[in-house]
Amino acid sequence: MSSPERRKPRGRPWPLWLAPVVGIALVFVVPSSVRSLDPDRGLILFNFSAEGARTILSAFTASMLTLVVFVVSSMLIVVQLASAQLTPRIIATVFAEPRLKWVLGSFTFAYVYTISVSGRIAAPPAQLPIATAIVCNLACIAVFFWFVHFLGNSLRPIAMLQVVARSGRDVVEAVYPDPFDGSGEKPEAPNLPEGVAEVVEHVGGSGVVLSFNEDRLLTLAEKTNATIELVPQVGDFVARGDPLVRVRGGGRPTDAAALRACIVIGPERSLRQDPRFAFRIMVDIANKALSPAINDPTTAVLALDQIHDLLLQVGLRRLGAGETRNGRGVVRVRYGTPKWPDFVSLATTEIRHFGASSIQVARRLRAMLEHLIHALPEQRHPALRQELSLLQRAVERHFPDDEDRAGATVGDFQGIGSSEPRP
Repeated sequence: MSSPERRKPRGRPWPLWLAPVVGIALVFVVPSSVRSLDPDRGLILFNFSAEGARTILSAFTASMLTLVVFVVSSMLIVVQLASAQLTPRIIATVFAEPRLKWVLGSFTFAYVYTISVSGRIAAPPAQLPIATAIVCNLACIAVFFWFVHFLGNSLRPIAMLQVVARSGRDVVEAVYPDPFDGSGEKPEAPNLPEGVAEVVEHVGGSGVVLSFNEDRLLTLAEKTNATIELVPQVGDFVARGDPLVRVRGGGRPTDAAALRACIVIGPERSLRQDPRFAFRIMVDIANKALSPAINDPTTAVLALDQIHDLLLQVGLRRLGAGETRNGRGVVRVRYGTPKWPDFVSLATTEIRHFGASSIQVARRLRAMLEHLIHALPEQRHPALRQELSLLQRAVERHFPDDEDRAGATVGDFQGIGSSEPRP
C-alpha cells in the first residue's frame, strides 16, 4: 500500500439482534398498510369467519414461536460444534452469517405480525390482513426447510473453510489492491525528524488492534508537520499503558485523543484489516484436525486447499511498504505490515510440525509449495524454497522406511491420490 485510501477498515457486520428488532419494528408499519388496502372489507380471499381466523392464527402463532426458538438453538449448536471440532476462532464467522440473520428476522416478523392480526379480528373480519399473515407463516415454513438443509451443510469442515477463505480473499483484495510488480514492498529509509519522539500510550482496556484509519493519521500528521509511527501491528495485543503511537517532529501540540481515535481496539482479532487472521483460522483448523485426539489428516488437506488458494492470491499482489506519504513524497505515517515470508511461515510451519508423521499432509504441502514456486514471480521463491527444504528434512526424520520416504517426497494435491508426480 502506497496511498492512504487503500487501507480502509472493512465494515463491521450488523449484529445478530438487529434482524429480529427490525422484524418487530416492521409490525408497527405493515398491519396498518395492509388494512388500508381493504378499507371496506370487500376482499374475499380465504373467506374466514372471525372464529376460524382466530383458530388458525393461534395455531400459527404457537408454531412460529417454536421455529424462532429452534433457529436460535440451532445457531448455538452450530457454534458449539464448530468451536469444538474446528476452532473457537470460527464463532464470530458463524454469527456474522447474513442468511441466518435474515431467517431469524423473517420468523420474528411473521410471529409478531400474526399476534397483531389476531388481536384485531372483528366480525366480519378483514380478509386481507388474515391472508397476509397466513402467507407469511407458510413462507416461513418453506424457509424453515431450506434452513435445515443449509444448517446441515454448514456443519461440514469444508463449508466453514470456504467461508473463512472467501472472507480472507475479500480482505486481501481490500488491503493489497495492486498486482505484484517486483517493487514497492520495501520502504525507503525515511528522513525522520530529529529529537525525542513523543509517545502516546494506550489508555483503555487491553485488547487487540483491529484496524487503523490511515486517512485520519495522515491528516493529523500534516496538521502538526510530524511523522506518526504506529507501534503495534494490526492483530497485536496491547495492554493499558503500552506505547500506541510515536510522534516525531511537529511544531504543534499532539492531540493524543485524536490519535487514539484513529486506532480500533477490540477483544479479539478480526478480518476487518488483518489478512493474516484468515490464515490463522485455517491453520488452527488444520492443527486441531492433526491432533492425536482427532487424527483427521483429510480435514487438514481440505484446509491446505484453501490456504493454497489464499497464499497464491497474496503472492500475486504487491504487499504494503508500511508507510504513507503526502503529495510531496514526505513520509507522514509509518506502521508495521507483514511481509511475504511472514505469510509463508504462518501458512506452513505449524502444519508441517503437527503433520510431520502424516504422509498425506507431507504430500499436499509439497504440492502446494511446488505449485506456488511455479506460479508466482521469482521474488517470491526464496521463502517457498526454504519451506520446501524444511519439509524435505522433516520427511527424512519421520519416515525411516525408504518406500514411505520416497512416497512422501511426491507432491500430490489430494495427499494420497497418485503415486506419480504430475506436471
